[in-house]
Amino acid sequence: MSSPVYFYYIERITAMTKDLTTGNPLKLILQFSFPILLAMLFQQFYNLVDTMIVGKTLGANALAAVGSTGSLNFMVIGFCSGICAGFTIPMSQSFGARNESELKRFIGNSFWLCLVFAVVLTILTVILCKSILRVMNTPQEILDAAHSYIVIIFAGIPATFLYNMLSCMIRSVGDSKTPVLFLGLASGLNILLDILLITVVHMGVSGAAVATVTSQTVSGVLCLLYLKKKFPILQPSGEQWRLRSRYASKLCMMGIPMGLQYSVTAIGSIILQTAVNSLGTLYVAAVTAGSKLSLIFCCPFDALGTAIATYSGQNIGAGKPRRVRQGVNACMMLGAIYSVIALVLFFFAGKLLLTLFVDASNTEIIGHAWTFLICVSLFYVLLTGVNVYRFCIQGMGYSQIAVLAGAMEMLARTVTGIILVPLFGFAGVCAASPLAWIAANLFLIPAYLHYTGKLITQTEKSET
Repeated sequence: MSSPVYFYYIERITAMTKDLTTGNPLKLILQFSFPILLAMLFQQFYNLVDTMIVGKTLGANALAAVGSTGSLNFMVIGFCSGICAGFTIPMSQSFGARNESELKRFIGNSFWLCLVFAVVLTILTVILCKSILRVMNTPQEILDAAHSYIVIIFAGIPATFLYNMLSCMIRSVGDSKTPVLFLGLASGLNILLDILLITVVHMGVSGAAVATVTSQTVSGVLCLLYLKKKFPILQPSGEQWRLRSRYASKLCMMGIPMGLQYSVTAIGSIILQTAVNSLGTLYVAAVTAGSKLSLIFCCPFDALGTAIATYSGQNIGAGKPRRVRQGVNACMMLGAIYSVIALVLFFFAGKLLLTLFVDASNTEIIGHAWTFLICVSLFYVLLTGVNVYRFCIQGMGYSQIAVLAGAMEMLARTVTGIILVPLFGFAGVCAASPLAWIAANLFLIPAYLHYTGKLITQTEKSET
């Protein structure tokens, strides 16, 4: 049962938090997702700066070295981010249900779990990353540079957990604005460190990795200081810090499947990256440049997914499953409109935008990268569905089900890497993501309809 103190805290933090259980779903999602979008753009911006400086200053081989680690990076760092996002689903539900004591116990238990995951993952990935790069057929001429970059990124896994866990906690109670401010400051720091470490200190690709880890550490520390000062409701005390099997198991049931969702998807990406590596450095550089630009333009889809996870979590906690469907419909409409805008922009200005990463004289790389961009952006509306339906299902508490969508993506990319790329070359690479999104939606749409229908029926029965 909620304590009276809880409602006192609610009144104190109303200006910082957002109740998503009342009001117009479209308006709420736009308001809540926009700061998340800015945060993701900041993250992509300093990744963009890394890529720009590496590609323009160090050359195509250095760009290919960083790009060749992309799928491995996504598998590990995505797992960390997924765990943190999954851990905060019970927090969103507790907040929606106005249950202060449950909320704080979930926070206390998530701290210990994050600590364990951070230590174990850091040790394993740092030790094994060179061997994995060799298994991925990373071209010999870029192997050492690729290892220098990714080993530093993996050494910074604790910083990844720090920022992602704290920012997700703050968002779980409806404040999607504050983490953006800190990430913006960190992005500025990342740019300065890039310039210093790559162009002045001449650390090469290692400098880009050090800049990324340092800036993420700063943003995590800023989130921690702000949380301690402004959010008493997110600060456990006494026995609420105790690790309990009931809370730890529920957190793991939400977090691990959500992390595995990214990792399972990334396994397919690693197999695909291995196939791309076999095509040579030119194609690795083209896919790297195209993927970097695509990732920036995919931020709105990720923001909608993050927003619908919190939105659905709060509304399920408040016993309002019909509002979940309203929110999903709003997200799909927004994603479809944006997909058309992105395709038109890529068609007319894509080659110009690619010169941010690759010198304009590398016309062959730019041409292949532009072809890659057009192929994937034609199917962005499917990516909208993947993010919205998947994160909605997770927000409702069915993370174990949503991970199967990642398995579908993995299967599609694996088939592409093993069969289509050897048969059709670069054309097979361009088809990989659209095929993966189709496969995921074939599972996600029926699952979404089933579980929202189930919750609506249960709620209606309880009300009669």
